Amino acid sequence: MSDVLLEKRPDGVALITLNRPESLNSMGGELIPLLGRYLQECEHDREVRCVALTGAGRAFCAGGDVRGMQQRDGDRPGGAGETGAEVARFEALVRELRASHEAVSLRLHTMAKPAVAIVNGHAVGAGMSLALACDIRICGEQAKFGTAFKNVGRSGDFGGSYFLPRIVGNGKARELYFTAEILDAAKALELGIANRVVPQDRLLEEGLAFCAKLAAGPTAAYGRMKANLNLAETGTLKELLDHEALQMRLAGFSSDAREAVAAFLEKREPRFTGE
Repeated sequence: MSDVLLEKRPDGVALITLNRPESLNSMGGELIPLLGRYLQECEHDREVRCVALTGAGRAFCAGGDVRGMQQRDGDRPGGAGETGAEVARFEALVRELRASHEAVSLRLHTMAKPAVAIVNGHAVGAGMSLALACDIRICGEQAKFGTAFKNVGRSGDFGGSYFLPRIVGNGKARELYFTAEILDAAKALELGIANRVVPQDRLLEEGLAFCAKLAAGPTAAYGRMKANLNLAETGTLKELLDHEALQMRLAGFSSDAREAVAAFLEKREPRFTGE
């Protein structure tokens, strides 16, 4: 059975399921390479208009594979006696993780279509980072969030230290990193980590229905909105206003914009194509 499953649904939603339930969907095996490959495929597939990410079994993603960490990092380089081979191995590990970050977290955050995390259980460590990299988080009542990195003596990866302060504020983000406190769904909703909390037995149904509504919308415009919002996180107001002006005029020439005007004048619901 594959470590990641991809289902392209007829409503324009691509459902990606992390599928290592025996390890709470930890990031071992082929999970990260397959996830990166499927995200790239979805990003370039014009028929995919929204990406939904969830986990099989009782967890969303438990983060890094601790057994794999032990095997990979057991002979870490360090000290004056380190060899050239050890240094090269360390540099290769850094390059590998950077590539994983770009293939997964960066792509979720920047792809020009909505990415929604449907959080069915524990999203901890890098698993929490994956959920935060998505645009929206729809959570079941059994969802749990925690940075968890301090529990394994790590500093954090997959972008959590970028996304979390922008949601909860810098002080609270530092507290959550330093304490590794586990947040239940209600607390995650209060802090803004969860956008919505729904009954556990209706999570996938309601999460996919939400994604289907996004997929039926002007998805090219959503991509432009996402680009504006991403620039707003790091750019100046002047840079953002310039970017908004460009994106607004480009959107005005789209098929969806023309359809929206026609639908308004004809007093009907628009039929968007995402173009």
